[in-house]
Amino acid sequence: MDPGLEALLIDHKVEISAVPIQSGGNPFVTFLLSVGPALLIIGFYVWLFRRAAQKGGGIGGALMGIGRSTARRYDTERDKKVTFDDVAGIDDAESQLVEIVEFLKAPEKYTRLGGTAPKGVLLVGAPGTGKTLLAKAVAGEAGVPFFLMSAAEFVEMIVGVGAARVRDLFKQAREHAPAIIFIDELDSIGRARGQVAIGGASEQEQTLNQILTEMDGFSSREGIIVLAATNQPDVLDKALLRPGRFDRRVVVNLPDKVGREAILKVHTRHVPLAGDANLAELAAATPGFTGADLKNVVNEAALLAARREQNEVRQKDFYDALEKIVLGPERPILLSLDDRERIAYHESGHAILGLLVPGADPVHRVTIVPRGQALGVTYQRPDSDRYNYPEAYLRARIVGMLGGRAAPEPLPERRR
Repeated sequence: MDPGLEALLIDHKVEISAVPIQSGGNPFVTFLLSVGPALLIIGFYVWLFRRAAQKGGGIGGALMGIGRSTARRYDTERDKKVTFDDVAGIDDAESQLVEIVEFLKAPEKYTRLGGTAPKGVLLVGAPGTGKTLLAKAVAGEAGVPFFLMSAAEFVEMIVGVGAARVRDLFKQAREHAPAIIFIDELDSIGRARGQVAIGGASEQEQTLNQILTEMDGFSSREGIIVLAATNQPDVLDKALLRPGRFDRRVVVNLPDKVGREAILKVHTRHVPLAGDANLAELAAATPGFTGADLKNVVNEAALLAARREQNEVRQKDFYDALEKIVLGPERPILLSLDDRERIAYHESGHAILGLLVPGADPVHRVTIVPRGQALGVTYQRPDSDRYNYPEAYLRARIVGMLGGRAAPEPLPERRR
């Protein structure tokens, strides 16, 4: 409003009258309309933070539950029980863990003479050999809760979160003792400690120090045993491997032929097999395969049989699935006549020398159909597992590889 308007109106003898505005509404309603939106926004954020804190996720969970352990608990009473019957092909590692099961079932058998069970057991083996499954089977056989957590889940951007989660994990285990704690991929936080460039301990080292402290702080009489898995035991900190911590090491080796057959029997329990399916022959054709690899072969064979509208899985399905995994899927690319002829000569060189040279692995299949990243494949597989390589075998391998290089030269004249 113009401040000179009133004087202007008076100069022109304009009559001015003012009446106060009367509010006919409810004062309580007026108050709600003015303050209500702010109260609703505050209430919504309070509810959101509480919900996120309960679930351990979202913004609220990141702020209010950041120090909580994210370990997944498997209880034999409510979850599917995994036992040693579900583990096959690694009998040597399984036998070394029987004592752990007996201690959790009847600790007084060992403590009455002053003995104590090992606090920590380190499972060492290649990826896919069944370390996690073996740890679950120990908990299932003993009938105790099983806390599973990957070592990478301890470390966050905020300093101190890893150590807080370690404390919370061991606290939960003590509340449900006897129990088993399983830390997968221990090498991600258990690497040997060294000098820090900036100074002070890094988040990874703080988490490792907290694990060492927690393992020193509980007695094996409490019924808590820590299992851990790694495929790089040489990079672990020496403090983790000293007596009183992970002082027992169990090596989980690749299964042999008999073990692979036992693993295939476990994974084909619920797979209808045709009469020609021979698991012993399939086990002999898969040297170096882990339990996870064999499970993948069975799954791919079942999917392939379903695509072929079969009611049973045949031996051909297993071999086709095996070739798909080892050699790669077929690639429908268009090749010229010259390319196909050169590929045929190349693979023929591999195959002929593989058949003629003493000590070479038997030739199983030769194809010029592109698979994976190869334009053609000569697939040779051993009859049995090899743990030593004699000179004749190595020479045969070299000759076979060079045969593919030498076969196309010189190429014969092409017929027009």
